Amino acid sequence: MANGGIIGPVNIISTGGNKVTSKTSGSSTITTQPGTRLIDALVVAGGGGGGYGLAGGGGAGGYRSFLNQNVCGNTPYAAVVGGGGAKGGACANGSQGSDSSLVIGSTTYTSEGGGYGAHAFNAGGTGGSGGGGGGANSGCARAGGAGNTPPTSPSQGNNGGNGFVGGCRGGGGGGGSSAVGTNAGPGATAFPGGAGTANSITGCSVTYAAGGASGAGTPNAADNTGNGGGGGTGCGGGNGGSGIVIVKELDKASGRWTLNEHFDQVKNSEWITRENLSGFNYLVVAGGGGGAPDLAGGGGAGGYRATGFGPSPLQGSSLTIYEGSYVITVGAGGAGTASNANGSNSVLTYDDAGTTITSTGGGKGGPIGTQGSSGGSGGGSGSGRSAQVAGGLGNTPPVSPPQGNNGGISVNTSPSNNTDAGSGGGGATAVGGSSDPQGGAGGAGAPNAILGPDTSYAGGGGGGAFTPSSSNCGGAGGGGRGGHSPNTSPNKNGVAGTSNTGGGGGGGGQAGGAGAAGGSGIVILRGPSAVTFSSNPGPSATMSTHPGGDKIAKFTASGTLTISI
Repeated sequence: MANGGIIGPVNIISTGGNKVTSKTSGSSTITTQPGTRLIDALVVAGGGGGGYGLAGGGGAGGYRSFLNQNVCGNTPYAAVVGGGGAKGGACANGSQGSDSSLVIGSTTYTSEGGGYGAHAFNAGGTGGSGGGGGGANSGCARAGGAGNTPPTSPSQGNNGGNGFVGGCRGGGGGGGSSAVGTNAGPGATAFPGGAGTANSITGCSVTYAAGGASGAGTPNAADNTGNGGGGGTGCGGGNGGSGIVIVKELDKASGRWTLNEHFDQVKNSEWITRENLSGFNYLVVAGGGGGAPDLAGGGGAGGYRATGFGPSPLQGSSLTIYEGSYVITVGAGGAGTASNANGSNSVLTYDDAGTTITSTGGGKGGPIGTQGSSGGSGGGSGSGRSAQVAGGLGNTPPVSPPQGNNGGISVNTSPSNNTDAGSGGGGATAVGGSSDPQGGAGGAGAPNAILGPDTSYAGGGGGGAFTPSSSNCGGAGGGGRGGHSPNTSPNKNGVAGTSNTGGGGGGGGQAGGAGAAGGSGIVILRGPSAVTFSSNPGPSATMSTHPGGDKIAKFTASGTLTISI
């Protein structure tokens, strides 16, 4: 087949960016952009001037609208904007408005100037829309001028209204682009012109080409509307409004194209694409793991993944992201106590294919004699009463750079004694501490200045201990402290990881101390100054601008991020 075997019409790609150009006077050119292939256009002529004394209103300038016109890129197109017709002098008709035109290829699209409004005893002038006829005290009614003259399809305007004979002798209203002018009648001297037409080519709805009212001494019509001037009563009327030519260069890519056409458009950078920018940095921290009860391991920190900020060995590559809407998931911290659990994953989705940056929830701490669970960082193990117990594995599943570290080991304390303790959960930058001598500290998290201030994230939870100790603290970055015996202190329960840091929960101390929950995670995206961020639902995120101009979206709960460029 001639079109490469593709069924359907051959379409045109236009990348005009919906640029709008308005010409408001005289003769000039409108030059298209290189990628423009289709335009919409509006051509409105000048409105007719109103007549003098018992006079008809001026007819509206011709109104013509053109959609999806084929053009060439980087090409000038001639445009002429018609002036409004002058109002009638003493005992005279008004003047006809001037034509407006736009040349596209070999075709000149012309809108005719509006017909003049007639003085008493005269017929209205013909034009894009006709002028209103004048009033008379005897004889035949004076007709309104014919609209759509010369004829176009669709019609560019309507007839003017007829004048009235006898009585008040009013003139008719000028014709408008959407309706005929009102015929004059008895008992009044002023009658409305025909309605104009609303058009939103500029992005705002504006009404053009309304007929002038008769006999009310209406003031001059507004410039660049193509409206007719008002007809006078015992004096002069109003000038017609000047016309306008507007071109909108379209963005359009719909239908079917041949493979060759598509190849050529892409090669020439003329195929429509969504805007994108590079240089997006992120911080994605998962929920921390929960601590187990009674001489247990601390929870591992939630997986930590970042670009642009924080320790350089842990920095990945920045992202290029297209404008659009993307799902953000902020992982919850794992529960503490006997039913303790791993933290939940945090996920940044950044393209239509569903590609993600995923940080894995922290591993839960193990109870006595049990290894901590694997995760972003591994959970600490419970007290090793009969044998040494390894900590849970970190960076599971593996990513590069690594998202976390192993939980600490618990040493063999058989037979049971007051050195029984759990080990610390792993952190973003360090393995969890060993249980020896009095509970392991949580592994240290990572400092990160993506928000501006340096804040630490993803510290491991401390292991539970038998006796009070300074060694079972939580890791920097929101890790919770481990508990210890109530015989010498009330702090037998572990301390929860800090919200939105991904810190692991502390393990419970001797004699039934409860393990604590891990801290929830966080997702932060920082982009160039040219982007605009918004979120749904709104409370899930905070938007801000860094003093250097970068835009920042901070999600503390799951939601949808919309990126506009």
